[in-house]
Amino acid sequence: MVDAQPSKVKLSSYLKRLWPERAARDKAGPPPTWPAVDDVAGGIEEDEGGLSPAQRGAIQLRRFAGPTAYLDQLSPIRIAHLTDQHVGRVTPMKLQREAVDLTNKQRPDLVMLTGDFVCHSQLYLDQLEELIRSFEAPVFAVLGNHDHWSGGDEVKQTLRRAGAEVLCNAHTVVTVRHQALQVVGLDDAYTGHAQRERAVKGLRKNLPSIGLSHIAEEADGLWRHGVPLVLSGHTHAGQVTVARLHEFSIGKLAGHKYVHGLYGTRTPEASGQGAVYVGAGIGASVLPFRIGDRGQREVAIFDLGEAPGSFEEHHAEQLPLKGRKPSLTVQAKRAEQVVKKREKRARKRPSALSSRP
Repeated sequence: MVDAQPSKVKLSSYLKRLWPERAARDKAGPPPTWPAVDDVAGGIEEDEGGLSPAQRGAIQLRRFAGPTAYLDQLSPIRIAHLTDQHVGRVTPMKLQREAVDLTNKQRPDLVMLTGDFVCHSQLYLDQLEELIRSFEAPVFAVLGNHDHWSGGDEVKQTLRRAGAEVLCNAHTVVTVRHQALQVVGLDDAYTGHAQRERAVKGLRKNLPSIGLSHIAEEADGLWRHGVPLVLSGHTHAGQVTVARLHEFSIGKLAGHKYVHGLYGTRTPEASGQGAVYVGAGIGASVLPFRIGDRGQREVAIFDLGEAPGSFEEHHAEQLPLKGRKPSLTVQAKRAEQVVKKREKRARKRPSALSSRP
């Protein structure tokens, strides 16, 4: 796929190649009902194979309707959103697998992953590949800052080997349940890799679209191009959300105006408006602790083609915080950090090869 141009993915052939059982079900048409969220969410805490509560946390299952823009464009399509898996030492693989199992139980049509797949290194790429292969629906992904810090090319190759379509400032058209959906993916904005104009070039106004971006603030620009819903991550919801500490740490100190959950509007009254969802994530890069309802690990389900208010949701749209755009100096330092880490890895490779017997 050329990043600057849209591509087409036909699920009939894609699924037969990677998920034959799912292909048979899709060919038979939509299931009569999806499993109720409450019916399967509780089982996640029953037997965790010896994981401590601090390691485990609760994996919450949160369900939302899509924007009203989809009502005239789509019969219901189910999207599962996970983010910030951070496969590595800090987050046990048992917990990672529980998140995948919980996702599969929801029988989503598509799985959307919004970056930070690794945690400081490339040591766990094999485990990441195993994890991505475990999803029973087609996977679409964008990279995050940790991916670029650890080696964006290597992470991208791992995801693609596992069957995921990685969108780097590009969009693609996927056909699911005989309906076309455009998926727009921005590369990581935190490290300076996002190129919105490149990603939306050739985007069709007559087809529904959904956006993926590790950094939620990029949603504002995608809304202006007619993308009504953007899924994102990065913040981990602050991980500690009691007494609204996450709004202080991620909002006031870090400068994010979108911290966790649903912002914007799913019922726009003017062009250039839309909604963004910031996922709380699955993994962690430093400390595994998560305290407070909003800080819990989560899988978010979006039923596109269902009307807001047609079923109970975890929360409604929120007002954004004030936010603070990073200065040019900060942006330059972040981009420089990627280069320095890449150069450090390059220096280590010759010594590693020379140490072999």
